[in-house]
Amino acid sequence: MQLNLKNPLVFFDLETTGIDIVKDRIVEISFMKVYPNGKEESKTRRINPGMPIPAESTAIHGISDDDVKDCPTFKEIAKSLATQIEGCDLAGYNSNRFDIPMLAEEFLRADVDIDFSKRKFIDVQTIFHKMEQRTLAAAYKFYCDKTLENAHTAEADTMATYEVLKAQLDRYPDLENDMSYLSKFSSFTNNVDFAGRIVYNDKGEEVINFGKYKGRLVIDVLETDPGYYGWIMNGDFPLNTKRVLTEIKLRGFNSK
Repeated sequence: MQLNLKNPLVFFDLETTGIDIVKDRIVEISFMKVYPNGKEESKTRRINPGMPIPAESTAIHGISDDDVKDCPTFKEIAKSLATQIEGCDLAGYNSNRFDIPMLAEEFLRADVDIDFSKRKFIDVQTIFHKMEQRTLAAAYKFYCDKTLENAHTAEADTMATYEVLKAQLDRYPDLENDMSYLSKFSSFTNNVDFAGRIVYNDKGEEVINFGKYKGRLVIDVLETDPGYYGWIMNGDFPLNTKRVLTEIKLRGFNSK
């Protein structure tokens, strides 16, 4: 089934030095850009993370320090990459929980201002888990009747994710071929920040989602505990979380 798109949809996958979005870095990004008219463009880039790649990470994706020593840093390609995905919705496998938060952090570290708030995020893994409860390789075999070769390479995983989503739409008549619907369907949370440290409650209000203030309104915590903001800003939290908290804080000032 061809995708029913209003905006270009970028399927992407990251290979990284690890799974900590604050401390780890991207070593490879692969994406396929699908246009509303069905045109497809794909690209894969190796990236110098500016830090050693742990052996356990190399064992998974096969990328070593030597492989990326002469590659550009993310900061060097950030503006070009932001231009390529401008106005596009984003799709991936486990992307809502990892790839999108990691990508957002890298853009912030590179001082490239890219607004993800207006994008739709399609997480093919979430759709798969809601429907079948399997891994990407099993999803590829189940939906496409193919064996996933070169698993854990960004390009192979990106292509497989794209094929799986189209096959899911073919298999499940109840799934609407609409990116707004799929974005909502493939979301488990009501995150305000990508890491889920701040979420929306059932009234659409921002609340803290961890620690001693879990469940408390952010604006109330900032009001009653002035030191909380500084603790977050000086702590080991994602840049995206810090930005969201700052926006809420400034909004509170402007409303007074």
